Amino acid sequence: MRAPADMPPRRRRRSSGRGRIVLVVVAVAVFVLFTSLRGIAGFYTDYLWFDGLGRSDVWSGMLEAKLLLGALFSAVFFVVLYVNLAIADRIAPTFRPSGSDDELLRRYQQVMDRRAGLVRASVALVCALLAGVGMSAQWQQWLLFRNAVEVGQVDPEFGVDLGFYLFELPFLTVVVDWVFASLVIVAIITTIAHYLNGGIRLQSPIERVTPQVKAHISVLLGLLALTKAVDYWLERYQLLFSTRGAVEGATYTDVNAQLPAIYLLLGIALLSFGLFIVNIRRRGWVLPVVAVGLWAFVALIAGTAYPAFVQRFQVLPAESSREAPFVERNIEATREAMGLSDVSRQAFDYREGTEVAAEAISENTETIRNAQLLDPDIVDAAFVRLQVQQPYFQMPDVDVDRYPIQTADGDMETTQAVLAARGLNVDGIQVKSWENLHLFYTHGYALALSAANGTQANGNPDFLVQNIPVDVATDADDQPEIDISVDRPELYVGEGMGGFAIVGTSRAEVTYSDAGVATDDGDARTVYEGEGGVPMGSFFDRAAFALRFGDWNVLVSDFVQPESEIIYVRDVKDRVEMLAPFLSYDADPYPVVADGRVYYVVDAYTTSDNYPYAQAASTDGLPEDSGLRHGFNYVRNSVKAVVDAYDGTVTFYKMGEDDWVLEAWDGAFPGLFTPGDQMSAELRAHVRYPQDLFRVQTTTWSRYHIDDPVEFLEQTAGWDVAQEPAERPGDSSEGEIVTNQVTGQQVQLKAERMDPYYQIVKLPGDAEAGMSLMRSFVPRSTDETSQKLTAFMAAKSDPDDYGQLVSYELPTNTQVDGPLQAQATIDGNTVISSRISLLNPQGQGSSVLFGTMLLLPMDDTFIYVRPLFVTSEGNNLPQLKQVIVVYGQDVVMEATLPEALAELFDVEVDTLEQTVPVPELGGEVPNGEGTDPPPDGTTSTTEPDDSTPPTTGEPSAPPSDDVATELAEVERLLAEADAALRQDGDLGRYQELVREAQDRLTALTATITTTTTSPPTTVAGGTA
Repeated sequence: MRAPADMPPRRRRRSSGRGRIVLVVVAVAVFVLFTSLRGIAGFYTDYLWFDGLGRSDVWSGMLEAKLLLGALFSAVFFVVLYVNLAIADRIAPTFRPSGSDDELLRRYQQVMDRRAGLVRASVALVCALLAGVGMSAQWQQWLLFRNAVEVGQVDPEFGVDLGFYLFELPFLTVVVDWVFASLVIVAIITTIAHYLNGGIRLQSPIERVTPQVKAHISVLLGLLALTKAVDYWLERYQLLFSTRGAVEGATYTDVNAQLPAIYLLLGIALLSFGLFIVNIRRRGWVLPVVAVGLWAFVALIAGTAYPAFVQRFQVLPAESSREAPFVERNIEATREAMGLSDVSRQAFDYREGTEVAAEAISENTETIRNAQLLDPDIVDAAFVRLQVQQPYFQMPDVDVDRYPIQTADGDMETTQAVLAARGLNVDGIQVKSWENLHLFYTHGYALALSAANGTQANGNPDFLVQNIPVDVATDADDQPEIDISVDRPELYVGEGMGGFAIVGTSRAEVTYSDAGVATDDGDARTVYEGEGGVPMGSFFDRAAFALRFGDWNVLVSDFVQPESEIIYVRDVKDRVEMLAPFLSYDADPYPVVADGRVYYVVDAYTTSDNYPYAQAASTDGLPEDSGLRHGFNYVRNSVKAVVDAYDGTVTFYKMGEDDWVLEAWDGAFPGLFTPGDQMSAELRAHVRYPQDLFRVQTTTWSRYHIDDPVEFLEQTAGWDVAQEPAERPGDSSEGEIVTNQVTGQQVQLKAERMDPYYQIVKLPGDAEAGMSLMRSFVPRSTDETSQKLTAFMAAKSDPDDYGQLVSYELPTNTQVDGPLQAQATIDGNTVISSRISLLNPQGQGSSVLFGTMLLLPMDDTFIYVRPLFVTSEGNNLPQLKQVIVVYGQDVVMEATLPEALAELFDVEVDTLEQTVPVPELGGEVPNGEGTDPPPDGTTSTTEPDDSTPPTTGEPSAPPSDDVATELAEVERLLAEADAALRQDGDLGRYQELVREAQDRLTALTATITTTTTSPPTTVAGGTA
């Protein structure tokens, strides 16, 4: 037997080690695949969704841009880093004197010696992928750069076309920043590689860095300096967005101090590049240190200290003279960028007097007839309570529009209306089985609509379109009272609709059930016939959807047929945002009935923050879900996205002609935008000016209506949007008081500003009434003491003059009450305050809500109109009870608007098309008792009983002289009570007199009853 030492050495079995590696790789690959399946399914079904809408080109265009950028910049980074690591390996020293860190480096080199190429490639690939992914996020900037258009206007400083700033400069800046950051990373990784290869020895007793390494690092530093020089060149143009001065844009300091400093730094950067290149030959540290030191010194002195000195000691002491030409540039650019350059400015020479108002009212009956008394923000609860009708429906909000509605004389006239669509409410489905959630309850149904001032006698909206199935109101001759028809009332997409629905299955879909619906037809069934669903007949597609939604029932359900389709992304805003994510969207989509279908109109905006000299928009007053809540200084509403609520198809109508950003997007996605003239006339009649844009524009105009640069800097003629009067009696309209967390001092915030409101109104100077969006202004003040009206702005929405902005400006020496002062007039009227107190008893379950304070201009005067609602805590059903009219210092509160105008101006009620009046106080229980809808959820549509003898129609009430006498006595008691409290401080006497006045008023109103000869209702010509 041979000794062990004589035995031949065994061969190592490398196959088993390789086998283990292969198994590990396979296991990792399988794990990654399974964990990525849902993401892959989402990617694939996104494509199917775009393809289902006929817009697969948009999906592929966005994907192509992302992949191209990611691949291009990843490849560039990979090549640069790999080459530098290869150079580091190539110039590594073969021998170096020993040092304390040699043992560690020797082990590293032994391990990596035969795998150096693999290590270089792996490190470069990982870093390149990270760098490329970051750049792929800039796909929108890349598409704008590639599809840039020429504006035809140049900036006032450098004379460069504005298209360079909007489309080219943003992407070039991103690229230069990426190159600089990449070179820094490459330099750091290369330095580490030199250390590991022995080219850099921190503990070497002699030369710590080899000459070859010094030369290599000098090249990288030179490239950094050259990149920074390019960055300085672009930084010149960035000065046109400077925020240093009194306004945004290149101001005095930027042009006369910062710009020369940038040129100097650019020269220093080029000089440094030259020194680094020379250092390749010299291979020392002197030149790099001199270059970096000189650069830092010039950047500190010339780039920072000198401009700060000029701003503080030359500009601020003489700001008006130094900054005037630059402020003028800012005013012109801001107006152009915000769409305010064509604002029509008209003087509003306000006149006041009973005769003036009476004549104006007779000439503006359309304005009075369309006064929006049903405040959408308040009556949304009434719509939900009276018109949702099924628990699986919802009405997210109430919107404002206009429709042809029959007036008192039988004609169809365009009339302001409030409406809400019934969307699907998945949470309201009683039995949440999979079939019910996705196959049975699949859609909403139709909508409810009322004239904006039409109510029943109890104060509920008088619905002209209502109920399930759809019921359109008719007159005595059985003619429709509104020109509207809905051929497809099923709504498969809408506001707030989520989840998915599968249609075309063997399971019938329900539109409504007979439970709780005033119909004898039984449950209504429907079959989807639209084109917006995504086919899911194949097993592969069904499996993909099952993965996307994490729901295997999609794959195994027997109800799903080969012809079945799936509808998802059903919220209208989510739908348009997914289809065109490069646009910004308004917070308030609104439903429109046109061409027999229900559509949702979503206002879309193009924005940019690269318009030279334009001031950044203020977005503080925008809703939280507005797409404009981001930084921008250019905005256009050139796109109306129209979503068919039945089949979900989306059409982007191109409405604007002066939107260069939209032209670039049109070039990037040909065919996505449809010319606006292809929109049907019926649909176009419902297009309205968007509120979010108007909020931004009016806030900007409050400052930028001033033409003179010096006056602009002084802002003595500046405005603020008018303060919002309190919604509830007794609430303060002043800004909230908060505590500064740093100083501990209490600070009063600015009062909440009025929201713009839609109103069909005959504006001063116009021949006819039309729908406009309106907002008022008061003088600018820091303490909110300035509350008089200075101007109001209107944005026209009718097709013939859509988008025209008109600023009606009052003379500066005129004292006309603003909305907050009008509310003070209401609060100061003791009779009205007492009557409101009766409707707003403390602790008795009912409360008063004020609607929007409407400013109704009529020729050269105007009135304020504010509706008053009463709601109870038990039924949450706000009902319109009174209408308050304020004219100068005069104020009245009556049951209807015509009655209030008749009382205030002695105008014949008949001339205002008065219909059956709403009962006075006492004709209805304040807490809403007796006004609840029937328990089955339908509205009250009680018809008159033929057996009931007709009434005379005359109200039973005390004689008018007695009423006037009693009201005068009430007013005397309240005035005496006020004097007792103010002069004598006699609280007991005050309470006694107030109590006596309230008792008298209660007794008086309790005697007033109203009877009519017809069911309680009003028509479009009426008021509340």
